[in-house]
Formats: sequence, structure tokens, C-alpha cells
Amino acid sequence: MKKKVALSWSGGKDAAMCLQKLHEEGYEMTCLLTTIPKEIDRTFGHGEKKEAIEAQGKSLGIPVEWIECTFSTYTEDFMKKLMEMKHTYGIEAIAFGDLYLEEHRDWGEKVAEKCELQALYPLWMKESESLQALRNFVESGYKAKVIRVHKDKIGTDWLGREVNEQFYQDIQQKPVCPMGEGGEYHTFVYDGPLFKQPVPFELGEILPLETTYRIELEIIH
Repeated sequence: MKKKVALSWSGGKDAAMCLQKLHEEGYEMTCLLTTIPKEIDRTFGHGEKKEAIEAQGKSLGIPVEWIECTFSTYTEDFMKKLMEMKHTYGIEAIAFGDLYLEEHRDWGEKVAEKCELQALYPLWMKESESLQALRNFVESGYKAKVIRVHKDKIGTDWLGREVNEQFYQDIQQKPVCPMGEGGEYHTFVYDGPLFKQPVPFELGEILPLETTYRIELEIIH
């Protein structure tokens, strides 16, 4: 029998690559788990509107489950939802799309262990392999737009850019992780091999935040 897995879903390219890898390895994807602060109606990780993530789930044909959390109770809220998912979907593992940050993996493994689940890191690699990982994404058939950039690392002219061959070439000229693992940039995946249809959207206004700039995604209904 296929092992039932929930995927921690940010909506970006790493999450999509993780989903593809799990699919290829024969896991059963039960749901996408996305954290959302109770104080605002946007995702915890990248700041997308709920409807953007829900549109991805619809296009993928996978249910989206929301983890309502606060900054102070993030871990407890995450664990509570995982226990719910064990009952609702019978999940046996939780998968994360982290690449090489040890502190992120340590957190995920501890949370999974406390919930008696297996922690999966299908994309885990050495930091030096991140450029090849970006190459793999560009050639994967998935399509993504840059929706958020760090003010001190990448300029606003990168907002809205397609993660393609030109992006791959240009990012190498910047002193950043090519995959944006340090928060240099975030993406939104809108099409690819596992999508039943592309997510319909338009790019809206650019918003200055505390340490980042974000370009609004407007889902077309």
C-alpha cells in the first residue's frame, strides 16, 4: 500500500518539486498543509491570499488544509493540525520542501516525532547543489513567477519574473542562493506536470513591506 503523506505547502517552486518527487516515489498525497496567521488572511510563509493557494489545490486536485496559528504558538498549532490529519486522512508522514537549512529540518523532524509521524525531505541536498536544483526546476515543466523579494538582496525588478532559463542565468550574477533558500525571493507555481489546468491569475500592484516587496496575485474566477 502507498504511504499516505501530507505536504507542507508554501505554494512555491520548492513545494512543487517536493510534490513531484513524492509522486514519482509512489507516495499517496492526501492534502496540502498551509499555515496562516489568525491575525491576517494571508499565508504565513510567502504572504499569498488564501484564494491563491486554494486555486493551486483545485488545479492539482489535492485538498488544502489550513493551519491557523499565531507567532507565539506556531509549533503547537502545527502539531495539533497534524494530529487532526492523522485522524482525517490517516497520514503516516509529513513532507517538507526544505533544501539544506539544518535548523528547519531539526524543527520538522522534532514536530513529526512528537506526532508519531515520519518526516520526509525529498529535496535535501548540499548548499553547493542549489544551482543544479534550480536547473532541475527550470527543466521540470513547472512554471513559477517571483512574487516576493528581500529588499537588501534582490531588487523589485525581479518581481513578476518567470523562473526560466534567463532567470537561471541572471540569478548567478547575484550574491544569493540560486534557489532563494535564505529568503532572497519567493515564487508562486501556477502550472506543471501534476496540474490539471493552469491557475488563472493576473499580477497586481507592488507592495512595500518591512523587509521585503511583494507583488499581488489576483486570481481570475
